[in-house]
Amino acid sequence: VQLQASGGGLVQTGGSLRLSCAASRNILSIRAMGWYRQAPGKPRELVARLTSTGSTNYADSVKGRFTISRDNAKNTVYLQMNSLKPDDTAVYYCNALVLGLTNWEDYWGQGTQVTVSS
Repeated sequence: VQLQASGGGLVQTGGSLRLSCAASRNILSIRAMGWYRQAPGKPRELVARLTSTGSTNYADSVKGRFTISRDNAKNTVYLQMNSLKPDDTAVYYCNALVLGLTNWEDYWGQGTQVTVSS
């Protein structure tokens, strides 16, 4: 699975951005797609995840501000980020969890930088 992420940028506190992740295959065949982020000096963390059945989960720090969604026709998953804070500054990575021949496999897109200025 190839993942192409886009939509990062520089925004002021309180602003909004929408990230997109286009997959090279039918996203309904992917067990789950999600967004992770990694700030300098910190481990990569899950931001939001959307399963093929439509279940979602979010990091506590983004609940109520971020929304993950998908467009099946475009094989694309989105992350709408509202009320952005400086703590949201990080490189955001798209992820796909796929069932391989013998085990689950993780695929990653290239990161996209999100910078929130105070």
